[in-house]
Amino acid sequence: MTAPRVETETLRRLPKAVLHDHLDGGLRPATVVELAAAVGHRLPTTDPDELAAWYYEAANSGDLVRYIATFEHTLAVMQTREGLLRTAEEYVLDLAADGVVYAEVRYAPELNTDGGLSLAEVVETVQEGLAAGMAKAAAAGTPVRVGTLLCGMRMFDRVREAADLAVAYRDAGVVGFDIAGAEDGFPPADHLAAFEHLRRESVPFTIHAGEAHGLPSIHQALQVCGAQRLGHGVRITDDIVDGKLGRLAGWVRDRRIALEMCPTSNLQTGAATSIADHPITALKDLGFRVTLNTDNRLVSGTTMTREMSLLVEQAGWGVEDLRTVTVNAVKSAFLPFDERRALIDDVILPGYAAAL
Repeated sequence: MTAPRVETETLRRLPKAVLHDHLDGGLRPATVVELAAAVGHRLPTTDPDELAAWYYEAANSGDLVRYIATFEHTLAVMQTREGLLRTAEEYVLDLAADGVVYAEVRYAPELNTDGGLSLAEVVETVQEGLAAGMAKAAAAGTPVRVGTLLCGMRMFDRVREAADLAVAYRDAGVVGFDIAGAEDGFPPADHLAAFEHLRRESVPFTIHAGEAHGLPSIHQALQVCGAQRLGHGVRITDDIVDGKLGRLAGWVRDRRIALEMCPTSNLQTGAATSIADHPITALKDLGFRVTLNTDNRLVSGTTMTREMSLLVEQAGWGVEDLRTVTVNAVKSAFLPFDERRALIDDVILPGYAAAL
């Protein structure tokens, strides 16, 4: 039976949680234009609306490598203290305006050092900007809590340095770790020493896996490296035939390993063919702990409200389905249990009850 249609304004008011969202993929187009002018970086266009359209069109190539290449211009304006402070603060305010109450933002500090900032200065500056955004959002009556995931770039040699930063700043707003970048050809196990270090230090981590590469990437991320969540994970469907789960798929479902699914992004990179047929719906119905995410809001031309709207309009989702994935996200957030429980009981469930 098709779920009743949910109006966009109702979706906007629903409390949301996002676990997979890149700082350098979510800048405001006008901010990119202004900061680029300040640092002398040349853009494809200096009109904010045209720039937003350029990003969306460039990202719709169906190729993950080309999708990642669109970050050249956002990273170019995130090499100074001023650029990082502004983009981090605006990141929080934009999420708050979209109804997000909990978010984990991820970025790779090594990509923000071209202007002379040290890795530590990058982390501390971003945290300062995030804190300013959270204070402004709370003052405006739209509080949002944002934790940071530091990323190592899997195709470079500084992953262990990024892991060390996650350990060093785990009591200063950093809640976990990830590896990002081109997945195919750069297996997670290449960085096993970094993940072993994180486990010894009790720092949780997720791993981009099962997007551009299939089951071997997922297996390595979980069984070799010990990831607590999977970034994307859409290719877990390769281990499901006619509703019957293989051993790896069964492991993921039965141990409640969260899948950080990003429907629009997956269409753009060729990891899925349509919203209607995106694996998120089938996996949700099979009992996997799926979560809904934006990945890169500028690059994908999206928001959490838009991702919800697409699933409602094209995959037949209702408010109950959206509540399920939102609760799933908070359950798998890199937060202490009592804080997750309070967020679900005091914010998420009452917000959805009001919409039902």
